[in-house]
Amino acid sequence: MATDLLLIHPSDITFRFELKKQSSCVVRLANHASHHVAFKVKTTSPKKYCVRPTVGIVQPHGTCDFTVTMQAQRTAPPDFNCKDKFLVQSAVVPAGTTEDDISSDLFVKDSGRLVEEKKLRVVLIGPSSSPENGDFSQDPPIQMPSPITVEKSLEMAQGLEEDGTDKGTVVPRPVEKEGDMKQVNGNEKLSFPKDFKELESRLSIMDAKLREAEGTIAKLNEEKRRNTREKNLLKQELEMMKKKMKIKRAQEGFPFLFVCVVSLVSMAVGYYIHA
Repeated sequence: MATDLLLIHPSDITFRFELKKQSSCVVRLANHASHHVAFKVKTTSPKKYCVRPTVGIVQPHGTCDFTVTMQAQRTAPPDFNCKDKFLVQSAVVPAGTTEDDISSDLFVKDSGRLVEEKKLRVVLIGPSSSPENGDFSQDPPIQMPSPITVEKSLEMAQGLEEDGTDKGTVVPRPVEKEGDMKQVNGNEKLSFPKDFKELESRLSIMDAKLREAEGTIAKLNEEKRRNTREKNLLKQELEMMKKKMKIKRAQEGFPFLFVCVVSLVSMAVGYYIHA
């Protein structure tokens, strides 16, 4: 039995589909009662969609929005027919309940707590589609809730069981916290500007290292030339020192030889005189 704890607008999650571009849809939850209502959002394709926030508290007679972002897709489904679904669980909670207190156990129907589940289908609109004014905003147009009547579109989401599971092989799980919103398939999301900046940064670092290496090589070559000049100068000084030593030795030997010759001549002259 539907209790309409929360009124949901729009009743479908609509995206303007463009290849390799993200698209977002804002869903508003309205609480027209005097009690606090906690909610949690689940999807059959958690890697394909980002939900912010996935859980929250709607104050009495208040509203709360959550945004669903479809990650950039590389291919379009046939005839823009999307089988993805979302499940919005809601439960009455005491005043003072915080988001940290929200868990899966809170939405168990047999717990005696007033619990409600509503299923939303995903609708894709082609980029050529347009409203009456022929123009689109960045996101699909969202109208503010007027008197809201929740459409019984559960027949479009028959693949979901009461606990949010698909009768097929797809098992939904909640997209938990903001960090999980960034989970995308690497083949589905390409961050070209970020990769380009990263490549530019690496190239700049490599250029700096190359210039540093060239400067080091130039310094080494200059040092090598300086060492070669010093080596040649040392060789020249060594040759000059060798020549000076030879001359000095020759000069030191000449007086001794002269003395010997004079002595012999003197002895010979004295011998002939005495003879």
